[in-house]
Amino acid sequence: MDRRQFSRAASSVLAGAGLVWALPAQAQMKAPVLGTHYLALGSPAPTEAPAGKVEVVEFFWYNCPHCNAFEPELAAWLKKMPKNIAFRRVPVAFNASFVPQQRLYFSLEALGLVDKLHSKVFDAIHKQKVKLDEGQAITAWVVQNGVDQAKFLNAYNSFSVETKTKKAVQLQEAYKVEGVPALGIAGRFYTDAGLAGGMTRALQVVEILAAENKGIT
Repeated sequence: MDRRQFSRAASSVLAGAGLVWALPAQAQMKAPVLGTHYLALGSPAPTEAPAGKVEVVEFFWYNCPHCNAFEPELAAWLKKMPKNIAFRRVPVAFNASFVPQQRLYFSLEALGLVDKLHSKVFDAIHKQKVKLDEGQAITAWVVQNGVDQAKFLNAYNSFSVETKTKKAVQLQEAYKVEGVPALGIAGRFYTDAGLAGGMTRALQVVEILAAENKGIT
């Protein structure tokens, strides 16, 4: 989902002229082009990847239908992603109304429940039409899904989760995220469906850039 038009200024960084961009059907096309299929950041964004890993960030919003559609493909890709990639999700907040869902994700992360409930949040919103836009509704839904209310609220209202929501906004601004889903690579590059020509190709861009940036964290 777009927020604003993203500048596609060209740069001489990592043109990748010798690379091949492989498609699932074994067809091949020219390497992704900087300024067309992905963008280079003017200033590096902060990363949290361990040494020797390339960080890949998915920017998402639970209410976004495109993020919901992308989630199964992303989940499948995570099971086979290159070993040099360190992946993490970052929920965006384009305005204050997004913050409760940011807190929801980071609370699930703090409680070790992302694998169990992350996809269920998407299903609740997009299939079951449950409104999870504010704290009370979110808490009620989480409790219905077997989470201890006191533990969840402790996480949801914690300083740690508050800090993570602020850092998430700072990171989305550092990457100049215009809409979701979107992908940040190595604190240096950005791509999304509009740039790459779909999220399947966006993941291919990620793999190519990660291969070229093996030692960057």
